[in-house]
Formats: sequence, C-alpha cells, structure tokens
Amino acid sequence: MSEHDFSRRQFIKTVGAASVAAAALSFPFIKASAGDMQFHGKTLRLLTWSDDTGLAALRNIAATFEAKTGAKVIADRTGSTSEMVAKLKAAGDRPQYDVITLAGVGAEGLASAGLLEKPDLNRIPNLRDVPPQYQTGAGGHGIGYLLWCNSLIYSTRTVKEAPSSYAALWDKDMAPNIFLPPPNWTEAMDLIIIAAKLAGGDERNVEPGFKKLAELKERVVTLGENPNQIAELFRTGSLDMGGLYAPAFFPKQIRDPAYGLGATFGMQEGFYTDLMLSVMPKHRPGDSDLAHAFINHSLDPLVQGKMAEDIFNGPVNAKAIISAEARKSPYILTPEQIAEKAIMHDNAFLATVHDQWIRRYTEIFSS
Repeated sequence: MSEHDFSRRQFIKTVGAASVAAAALSFPFIKASAGDMQFHGKTLRLLTWSDDTGLAALRNIAATFEAKTGAKVIADRTGSTSEMVAKLKAAGDRPQYDVITLAGVGAEGLASAGLLEKPDLNRIPNLRDVPPQYQTGAGGHGIGYLLWCNSLIYSTRTVKEAPSSYAALWDKDMAPNIFLPPPNWTEAMDLIIIAAKLAGGDERNVEPGFKKLAELKERVVTLGENPNQIAELFRTGSLDMGGLYAPAFFPKQIRDPAYGLGATFGMQEGFYTDLMLSVMPKHRPGDSDLAHAFINHSLDPLVQGKMAEDIFNGPVNAKAIISAEARKSPYILTPEQIAEKAIMHDNAFLATVHDQWIRRYTEIFSS
C-alpha cells in the first residue's frame, strides 16, 4: 500500500518515552501469582502510538503485563506508522525495540525490508482463541492484537436515531451537513466500495460509486483530516453526520455530552475493519521469551475486553470479556458483532487501485 495509508495517524506529532508504571493507571483485573513473576528484573522496550490508542495499550496491556510478570516495560510513543517504520529503518542493525504495535501496512513494509522476525506461534497460546483471519499479517511477521473499526459518526442533537445503513449519508433531510474521510485514508477506499454497492456495483465495478459520491459534494463541510477538528465541528453544531470514521478517534468526546457525538456499528451492510499488528524487530535489545509473552498477554481475554471498552477498538480474541454494561454501548464492539458484521480489507486488491481511486475521489471533492 502507498505511504499515504499511514496518514490517518499523522495528525499527532508528539513523541515521548516513559516508564509504563509511571504513565499508566493501575488496573486490578490481571492478578499475578508467585509463579508468574518469571521475568522479574527484565525490561521490554515497546514502540506504540502517542494517541489515545497507544495510551490505552499502556494502561491495559503494558501495565498489567508488568504487574503479572515482574518485567518493566519502557515505552516510546509516536504519532504515525510511517514514523515507526522510519525509526526502525534508521536504526539498522542497532537494537531499539522488542515489540512494535502498528498498522498492517507498516508491518508489510518492515517485513519486505527484512527488518522483522516471524514470531513463533507456538509461544503465543492465546492465538487459539483468535479467528484465523485475525491471527497474523505481513506474511506471518505480525500478530493481530486489535481491529481498527470504522462506522458512521453522527450528531445526537440533530439525528434522533442511530443510522442503520450507510445510505443515511445521502439523506439530506437527516444530515444536511456531513464530513467524509480524506482521499488518502483507507477509509475513503472503503467508502468508495460502499457507495458502489449502494448504487448497484461493487469493488470491481466502482463507477456507480463515484457517481453516487458526487451526489454528496454540495453537503460536504470538510474532508476530516483532523479528528479533533471534526469533534469541534460537532460540538458547535456545524456537522450532522460523517464517515467512514473510527469512534476510537473520539474516546473522550463521545463520553462528553457537550460534543453531542454518537457512533454506530449497526449498519445492515456491515462495518470495515483494519487489522493492527504487533511485530518483533529482527534486532532486539531484550529477551525473546519476554517479547513473545508480551504479545501473548495482549491477546488475553480480559485485556482484549478492556481495550475494547476503553478505546472502542474491536477485540480479535473471540473470547474477549466485555462487561454487561459495556455491551449496552453502540460503539463498544463485542466478539459476536465482529463475527457477524466485520468486513476485512482486501489489501492486495486495494494496492492495485489505490492511486487511481485517490485521484478520482480528490477530483470529486476538490473542484
């Protein structure tokens, strides 16, 4: 896939390093026994996101791994997959990180450059509860640890019922002011496919989709490059609906009534997902058993449930434990919803049409 696919996270540019124990809250849901402390005194270096998804990983994965195993996790954080790839490529043979969490396209790039080691699946027992399509990526060099899931975002002030179809974007009475994803985001590729299907085509016949997207032009307030700006436009009443977009961009704002933000994964057409991966650099500063144990811990059913509840990402473990209260939320995904409604990208196909579709999409909304 093109470098453009990395841009969904480039709106955050801060980089930080911190001890997880100092940076994250303590969560009691993982309890250690005396026999679990086999990694006491060892250190794992982690590279993850600097946004809310990365902070949730520190709270729910790294901090609980420390509590369970006695290991120390030191985390560097950065704002985009492309920055992660650049860091590892710049390091060359110098060991920097034991585990990196990133988007699948970045893992593919690092694997192609010969910078990753394939994890030993026999040392990741929690994979047995992960459906095959979510277990690995990047030719076996990455282990799926969450699903980045996109849906419709809407104003709870002006849209009284959660939309049940993507066709709601074309309902000018329901949503006179809308936003769409930028052309270089994967979400735009998915929206093109959705429009094509609504117009009687499909991903191999997208011309009806481009014509249908053109119907939206006069109502598009912005192509949402900056999620914080999108949230502000909802808060000020300037937007009624938009998508495809991830509720994971708005974990705080969705919980704050002042923004009037709603999200739904209940569309009859299903919702699109992107598999996020954990990878192990070929040159690592730490212990191989420790790295495998950390990746395995990220797939723990309790950890998976807490990530879903905290940050609105989809769990990959089919036995993820979602609380009864969280199951009432329209934007916290359960394993059952994922099994029924989730649609995986065909990255190999999208790679062949990506540049052409970006150009067509840009032409529609820039003229």
